Amino acid sequence: MVFSSRLIEDAVQAFSKLPGIGKKTALRMVLHLLRQEKEGVTEFTAAIDKMRNEIRFCSLCHNVSDAEICALCANPGRNRSQVCVVENIRDVIAIESTQQYNGLYHVLGGILSPLDGVGPEQLQITSLVDRVKQHEVAELIMALSPTIEGDTTVYYISRQLKDLPVQLTTIARGIAFGGELEYADEMTLARSIAKRLPVDSYVNTK
Repeated sequence: MVFSSRLIEDAVQAFSKLPGIGKKTALRMVLHLLRQEKEGVTEFTAAIDKMRNEIRFCSLCHNVSDAEICALCANPGRNRSQVCVVENIRDVIAIESTQQYNGLYHVLGGILSPLDGVGPEQLQITSLVDRVKQHEVAELIMALSPTIEGDTTVYYISRQLKDLPVQLTTIARGIAFGGELEYADEMTLARSIAKRLPVDSYVNTK
């Protein structure tokens, strides 16, 4: 891709560093900004700069926050006895989008992966244990990826909490709605069979 302007080329290079953005898409974004009023572009770049420099992480759950405590943890309407343990911030957004959960969260910042050099000390596991000890947490919902690494992380955390009066649960795992049974992997299918539910718990048979 040949550019007549080094400034355009540098801007395209910057945009193409974003995940899922190729050079052509980056060029369209740059040309779009070029057609906008300068004030609009200034507001756009200022918002990104402000976000990157002023964003904080909640001291309680480690979710992104504008203050010491995030809006979710500060909300008195949330069920403080339930804490959903997730891998990253995207998982918080995904669960919140369902509008089916009203408890709090704890963001680990990843999952255990020795091959990638990720051990317990790289994750927010110690702070999770301390949180259970110091707050009235009745249930930890382990909402981690259904992988070997995810299961290893759940097992490790469960060992750290074995002497504490807290219930550990995991999100249900099974065949996706609308999915074909023959295409399900063996682990998912096995868990679906093992965690089967009465038909009348989700289908009105009357």
